[in-house]
Amino acid sequence: MTITQSLLTFLLAAGVLTITPGVDTVMVLRTSTLEGPRHAAFAALGIGLGCLLWGAAVALGLGALLAASELAFTLLKWAGAAYLVWLGVGLIRAPRSSLALPGADGTATARRGGMDWLRKGLFTNLLNPKVGVFYITLLPQFVPGGVPVAGYTFLLAVIHVGLGLLWGLLLIGASVPLSRTLSRPSVIKAMDRMTGFMFIAFGARLALARR
Repeated sequence: MTITQSLLTFLLAAGVLTITPGVDTVMVLRTSTLEGPRHAAFAALGIGLGCLLWGAAVALGLGALLAASELAFTLLKWAGAAYLVWLGVGLIRAPRSSLALPGADGTATARRGGMDWLRKGLFTNLLNPKVGVFYITLLPQFVPGGVPVAGYTFLLAVIHVGLGLLWGLLLIGASVPLSRTLSRPSVIKAMDRMTGFMFIAFGARLALARR
């Protein structure tokens, strides 16, 4: 396999996987429609950063521990599942009725809100061992002979993150026209609760996942 063939086939495979609906898509769409494109962009950046850190771990060989250790996989799996359930329960128990953020200083509040969604996106991926196992099993298949394995593996992870950010921007752009319609208090509450149930479902699925 040449470098060109490797990159083209990886772009195809990673592109299909990127647009496959999952917790990342739900988070970006929900944040964009209910809280605005700025906060959604922070969530997408956090998700991308989480993937990038997993890619760096796999490139450095640290991801092999996750693949080899049942205990490490199980602990991280349950931590990720608990985090998703915690997010979901919070949305169900205390859904918002307004898009207004508390605080007198709008700029400072927006900044805190953006960083909050960056953190949520980051930890959603960092606490999901399936992302690490996915990188461990997928990325090596696209490394051609005669190239530095660690560097090329990380390059593939960067490409995947780039595709994910592009997909996030497309989702945000598609949801912006809906934001005015979806800003009604009853719709906001329903969306928060629906997203909460979906996060809980994703958490349960992660808890039952096997390597």
